[in-house]
Amino acid sequence: MAQTLEQLFAIDGLIHEDEREIARAVRRFVDDRVRPHVAEWFDTAQVPARELTQELGELGVLGMHLEGYGCAGLSATTYGLACQELEAGDSGIRSLVSVQGSLAMYAIWKHGSEEHKQEWLPRMAAGDAIGCFGLTEPDFGSNPGGMRTRARRDGDDWVLNGAKMWITNGSVADVAVVWAQTDPDAGPRGIRGFVVPTDTPGFSAPEITHKMSLRASVTAELVLQDVRLPSSAMLPEVEGLRGPLSCLSEARFGIIFGSMGAARDCLETTIAYAQDRQVFDKSLASYQLTQAKIADMALELGKGQLLALHLGRLKDAGEVTGEQVSVGKLNNTREAIRIARECRTILAANGITLDYPVIRHANNLESVLTYEGTSEVHQLVIGKALTGADAFR
Repeated sequence: MAQTLEQLFAIDGLIHEDEREIARAVRRFVDDRVRPHVAEWFDTAQVPARELTQELGELGVLGMHLEGYGCAGLSATTYGLACQELEAGDSGIRSLVSVQGSLAMYAIWKHGSEEHKQEWLPRMAAGDAIGCFGLTEPDFGSNPGGMRTRARRDGDDWVLNGAKMWITNGSVADVAVVWAQTDPDAGPRGIRGFVVPTDTPGFSAPEITHKMSLRASVTAELVLQDVRLPSSAMLPEVEGLRGPLSCLSEARFGIIFGSMGAARDCLETTIAYAQDRQVFDKSLASYQLTQAKIADMALELGKGQLLALHLGRLKDAGEVTGEQVSVGKLNNTREAIRIARECRTILAANGITLDYPVIRHANNLESVLTYEGTSEVHQLVIGKALTGADAFR
């Protein structure tokens, strides 16, 4: 009798009962609310983002790892397991939750004023307000310190001008956390964060279309033209790149788990397909080459899940490092996309249709591999940690 992937590695025994219950609840949500519709969302590039955000708020996963202000205050590991289940549905749905909770909400929770927290966090946790995070620019991705978005002091106000690119949730957001250069002579030390209501005059967010990846996710450009903000809009508790990078580390953590959800869904789909598909009068699963591929993919999936769980426990203990997060992000996104591509070969021509989730996951993982730090950036982070030499420049 065939075992499941979960039985093979017995990872379930390493997860606490309260963590398991929440993961199961998220899996049920994905099965009921995402799977029946996600192929159509991907095909049409139309996703009911606001409706889903409200439902995810009711589920309790928005900012679930934060304390207070309507947030659940659960463990990092629990949050990671939720991300794994969400991304088994689609990377775009997990991205919505990651950007809401680990970027926009976390920036306000960690670096904002009490006024910011009271105004935005309860509504965002409930799914009544959507947030986005403006760091990447058209010409500055892996090197955000060179950003051209400027915040100029004008009396008691700040006036923002510039553009941000590839912003998840951007065109549906109610609030944007925007990072801008306040003092070009200071270099990266002059970068500060601002809480920007998206109905502020001069703010616009045209949606980015013609994507072949993350089609079940809203992506936009943020355009700021003389956006005038009161001095209270600035995040008071951090300056320089340390602020946005701390938020990116939070988002990367969710990706470590999430990418394994996409890989798991691909492999489970492929095993079921191979068991059912008949080739030369016997099942595709009974061929040695098929089994070799499945075994190799299962090993990488299991190792990635164990790595994610280990990093989750370290994070809950307050001991995880940025370099360790880079290890997880690099390994798990890289292996996830390899698994998706290999699964496609077993499904053959059927693997390129949206009747199966594999090509959708493979396309999505092209983005997941790149955002929140490219593979090359994480290689350099790990290389610096091991050699002591900075190769970024």
